[in-house]
Amino acid sequence: MQATITPELEADAELVSQNSRGKVIIASLIGTAIEFFDFYIYATAAVIVFPHIFFPQGDPTAATLQSLATFAIAFVARPIGSALFGHFGDRVGRKVTLVASLLTMGVSTVIIGLLPTYATIGVFAPILLALARFGQGLGLGGEWGGAALLATENAPPKKRALYGSFPQLGAPIGFFFANGMFLLLSWLLSEQQFIDWGWRVPFLLSAVLVLIGLYVRVSLHETPVFAKIAKAGKQVKVPIGRLFSKHLKATILGTFIMVATYTLFYIMTVYSLGYGTSPKPAGLGIARNDFLLMLMIGVIGFGVMVPIAGQLADKFGRRKSMICITRLIILFALTFPSVISGGSIGTVMVFLLCGFSVMGLTFGPMGALLPELFPTEVRYTGASFSYNVSSILGASVAPYIATWLATHYGLFYVGVYLASMATLTLIALLLTKETGNQSL
Repeated sequence: MQATITPELEADAELVSQNSRGKVIIASLIGTAIEFFDFYIYATAAVIVFPHIFFPQGDPTAATLQSLATFAIAFVARPIGSALFGHFGDRVGRKVTLVASLLTMGVSTVIIGLLPTYATIGVFAPILLALARFGQGLGLGGEWGGAALLATENAPPKKRALYGSFPQLGAPIGFFFANGMFLLLSWLLSEQQFIDWGWRVPFLLSAVLVLIGLYVRVSLHETPVFAKIAKAGKQVKVPIGRLFSKHLKATILGTFIMVATYTLFYIMTVYSLGYGTSPKPAGLGIARNDFLLMLMIGVIGFGVMVPIAGQLADKFGRRKSMICITRLIILFALTFPSVISGGSIGTVMVFLLCGFSVMGLTFGPMGALLPELFPTEVRYTGASFSYNVSSILGASVAPYIATWLATHYGLFYVGVYLASMATLTLIALLLTKETGNQSL
């Protein structure tokens, strides 16, 4: 069926949401918080623990590479999840799909915390780990797009970017508590206790966040925009097909608009942790727990800047704000190598605060910008697909490329790499029209 959104339908859809602001905030940010909580805990376990308990022993390097391969599985699964959950989000509704994506992600995460080891069930251990990680990726693929739509489609007039920053706040919150959890376990447990059972605690505790998220989301009303579309029977039969046939340009632009954000985040987290804690001269030689504490301080700047960026995008427009912020990323990229080359705690802390603050500025408007690139009938699929394909281009390879460049050419070229990815984002923004002045 042809999905035409009439002006009357758009105007009708702008009725005041039946969901309270507090419920929208919690329901939209909880999934993103779990996503980043899981990301850091899994990344840590994949390096420190999983090679020893889920894979055959003998060659430590091979076991580590196999473990990191399971980490990468989620990036492959995420675009599949965006197509799957996006289909139902655009066909059935935002509310029910958000519940399903969170449940998929939550069950997979808890399963990882309960898995038997290689010593217990042999080769089935890494197979089950890979399957659970794939399940996480599927759930994550549908999570962000639905959370962003939940926020923006419930937003009052002229506050869509501010509401769209609610799911973005889940990132610094999840990252902060992940670091805090790892620090706490490091203080309370010995290395052996952490390997034996301590690593399971964060995966199992994430079930509490999932239950809170499910409780809030089940009690939600459908977003007014989709409710009106569904009432008129204007859904598209195959949203992914419509997306590629009618909105391919917007999908490509959305993917590259997001790529600098992903590259910056993974350089500020995964790469900086490895570089900061590696012995000199290959790294900065900072103790792991000290650097984790510094990351927790730095990520506060991330959290503060997210809602500020949302308000700026509402006041000045998404395109203009993001062009300025992307230029700021390029400036940061070309200056940070000289800032941290000395390796003092003070300059490294300045680097982390500046980098995470810029991260908050570029991440904040995405909750509104990406959904606004697409019409209602393919919005869930389009926003999710762009967001998750960008994760492959900007996130999955960033730590590896940065490490390789620093090893072979020096830290300055890590900055050049980040600046190059930001330039791609800048070009995409220049090719994109302003979206903030249109109705959803």
